[in-house]
Amino acid sequence: MSEMRVAVTSRSFSKHSVLRTELLEQYSNVTFNNDGLALSGNELIDYLAGHDAAITALEKITGDVLSQVPQLKIISKYGVGFDMLEIQAFRKHGVRLGWTGGVNKRSVSELVVANAIALLRKVHQCRDEVLSGTWRQTKGRQLSGRTVGIIGCGHVGKDLVELLSAFDCCIYAHDILDFPEFYATSGVTPKDLDYLLENSDIVTLHLPLDDSTRGLISEERLALMKHDAILINAARGGLVNEAALKDALIAGRLGGAAFDVFEPEPPEDDELLRLPNFIVTPHIGGSSEEAVLAMGRAAIDGLRRARIPDDQWPQ
Repeated sequence: MSEMRVAVTSRSFSKHSVLRTELLEQYSNVTFNNDGLALSGNELIDYLAGHDAAITALEKITGDVLSQVPQLKIISKYGVGFDMLEIQAFRKHGVRLGWTGGVNKRSVSELVVANAIALLRKVHQCRDEVLSGTWRQTKGRQLSGRTVGIIGCGHVGKDLVELLSAFDCCIYAHDILDFPEFYATSGVTPKDLDYLLENSDIVTLHLPLDDSTRGLISEERLALMKHDAILINAARGGLVNEAALKDALIAGRLGGAAFDVFEPEPPEDDELLRLPNFIVTPHIGGSSEEAVLAMGRAAIDGLRRARIPDDQWPQ
C-alpha cells in the first residue's frame, strides 16, 4: 500500500462509500473533503498543502495554486471536463496529470436523448397542464426520422450517434477535428456550423469551454435555427448566449431548449428557467450512479498513470 499523501477535494467522491473504500485500499494517508467545502483560492491552497497528490473535480487548478503547493506533484481529475485546469502551469511546475476521457459518456448521451424526446413530445408541459386541471391530448413530434446536429463529435458525440441509430435519424456533425472513418461507418455527414444550425431539428452541444468556444451559439447563430428546432446543452455553461436564447424562446423563434449547464451555476435568470418550452436540470449529465463509479475509479487509477501533459493533451 502506498503511503503517498492524497487530498480529495471533490465533495461527491468524498461522500461515496465505495470510492472511499477503494482509494483507501491503495493509499493509507488520504484527506477527504468530509465537510463538503467548495474549495477555492487560499482555502484550496491550504487544503492541498502537505499532500503529494490530489483528486480534484470542479476546483480551479491554476499556476498560482501550484506555485504555492510545491510538494504536490500529481493531480488526477475526477470527471472529464478540463476547463478548470491550467495545463501550461502543470508543465511549468512539473505536475503530472491523470485524466481519462469519455468515462461518463453514456450518462450524458442518455440525458440528451431523454431531453430531446421530452421537448418533442412536450412532456413537462403536459404534466403541468394535468396538475392545473387541464386534460387534453397535446400533439408532439417523434424523435424518429428527425435531423440531429451534433456540435462536437468527441466521446459523448460519438456515443450519442450510437444511441440515435435506433431512431433512424439523419445526423450532421461539426467538429474542428475530422473523423472520416467514424463518419463513414456511422452514416454521419460532417457539415459546417451554419449549415448544421439551419437544417437541424435538434442541435446538441458537446464541446469543452475555452476561448474558441465561449459564446459560440450567439444571437446571430440562434437566428439561423428553425423556428421549431430545439437546442440542448449538456456540455458547458458559457457556450450559448443565454439572454438571446431566452428572447428566442419567448418570441417563438425557437421551439424549445434543455440545459444541464449554465454560466454561472446555479443559474440566476429565473424567467428563463420558468419558460414552458425550457427544461432545466442541475448539471446531472455525468452523475448517474454508473458514471460516478466509473469517474471515481478512473481518478484513482489516474494517480498511478499520471504524466506531464504534452502539446497533444487531451487525447
